[in-house]
Amino acid sequence: MAETTAFRVMLRMQIFPGKEKEFEKVWYAGSDVIGRQAGNLGQWLMRGEDEEEGVYYIMSDWVDETAFRAFEGTDEHIEHRTQLHPYRSKGSMATMNIVYALGGPATTS
Repeated sequence: MAETTAFRVMLRMQIFPGKEKEFEKVWYAGSDVIGRQAGNLGQWLMRGEDEEEGVYYIMSDWVDETAFRAFEGTDEHIEHRTQLHPYRSKGSMATMNIVYALGGPATTS
């Protein structure tokens, strides 16, 4: 078992019907904004498969909450969020601390 102290942010976004592919492209085009942050451990865009259409999850892992909160207040973050806003009909955010991270047999790292 690997104990970890990473901080995870999970956004749930409902995208307007017919705007999903465009949303994906805009998210990807701006993903380097997060990827350049020294405290960022990784990020993922995921499409929900077992609920209503147009549900996406954006997940990012950070070395700690302080690193995430510092990024959250930057002009780069606000601009990226502004670019995504027209696609979103509603959304929510949850933050959490990872207690254990357990890799399976197929884990390469």
